[in-house]
Amino acid sequence: MKVGVVTFPGSLDDVDAQRAVRIGGNEAVALWHGDADLQGVDAVVLPGGFSYGDYLRCGAISRFSPVMGEVVAAAGAGLPVLGICNGFQILCESHLLPGALIRNDHRKFACRDQRLRIEDTTTAWTSSYVAGSEVTVVLKNGEGAFVADEATLDQIEAEGRVVARYLGGNPNGSLRDIAGVRNEAGNVVGLMPHPEHAVETLTGPGTDGLGFFTSLAVWAGVAERTFA
Repeated sequence: MKVGVVTFPGSLDDVDAQRAVRIGGNEAVALWHGDADLQGVDAVVLPGGFSYGDYLRCGAISRFSPVMGEVVAAAGAGLPVLGICNGFQILCESHLLPGALIRNDHRKFACRDQRLRIEDTTTAWTSSYVAGSEVTVVLKNGEGAFVADEATLDQIEAEGRVVARYLGGNPNGSLRDIAGVRNEAGNVVGLMPHPEHAVETLTGPGTDGLGFFTSLAVWAGVAERTFA
């Protein structure tokens, strides 16, 4: 599958995401934030970084980039979209996902290998996993605390839309230990930790994050689950 990876001013994990896409068996296509053109891709990744320097609010300026108009429309029509870290923030600012990401509760940048439990394996980005799988990927954020009002939290919990939850201690104050959520259809996923930094043994904590990039084929029905 052709997976577009968008570069915004301040993106710093776009090349890493492209590499993860290729290791996951797909073709990576570089997309530029200023182009209202998705180049016919089958899925889109919004990578981590500090788009527009986070000068207004994380992701608040990027949501108005020309490419995001196309992403929002395509996501509404079922295009798989994965937002990682800053990409998660952009998805929330674009109202493709509920809630918001705010400053870490300890007011410090967090950088660590983070354990997660994969809770929803019905999405386009987690279909390679088995529900309840525990994985370790990289986490690095300063504004990674997921928040929403109680009614919204109760709704996404009741609908099974929590994709991943923190284990071994909450690193940033995210409510209910939520590390990632999805939209109702399951094609749009936001994840604060970085699975693209855990796709090969040469670097990072291992290959536990690779399932996020092999899941598209499973979701499309052309491959079997690969992660227990």
